[in-house]
Amino acid sequence: MTPKVLSAINQQVAAEFSASFSYLAMAAWCEHHQFTGAGHWFRLQSQEEHAHAMKLFNFLIARHHPVALGSIAEPRATFGSLLEVFEAVQAQEKVVSQQIDALYEMAFTEKVFAAMAELQWFITEQVEEEKNVRDIVAKLRMVKDDPSSILDLDRELGARAAEPVVGA
Repeated sequence: MTPKVLSAINQQVAAEFSASFSYLAMAAWCEHHQFTGAGHWFRLQSQEEHAHAMKLFNFLIARHHPVALGSIAEPRATFGSLLEVFEAVQAQEKVVSQQIDALYEMAFTEKVFAAMAELQWFITEQVEEEKNVRDIVAKLRMVKDDPSSILDLDRELGARAAEPVVGA
């Protein structure tokens, strides 16, 4: 492990915790506005992002490297609509994908092969994350402001089941 890659992985741990915190703020907004299904979806998403942070945390520990937990910013907590919340998610997931790609490229350049192997899982995960959110945004744009359709979609979001915790 090179110091450069170690620092970047530690920064990604903080980014994953930040994403978890952001999704929790989105859950709070949704539930406050009676979108309990979306709130449930965001609570699970927050748990998933926390698990992603822990996967990297555990990787560093397993490789006997120090973990440096950086600070995270206060997340955005106000939105104008459910669509706006999910558009923010879409933008956030694109940023995370860019971060993971850059981290993988750095690990490749620095020849830190164990990190590359670990990060391959994250690359695949980000493809899934972006697709899931893109599908939700498309549905919200399709239904526009139709209350019954939005409630149906909220119900669908509330049916999301928790996934097994990765890297625990």
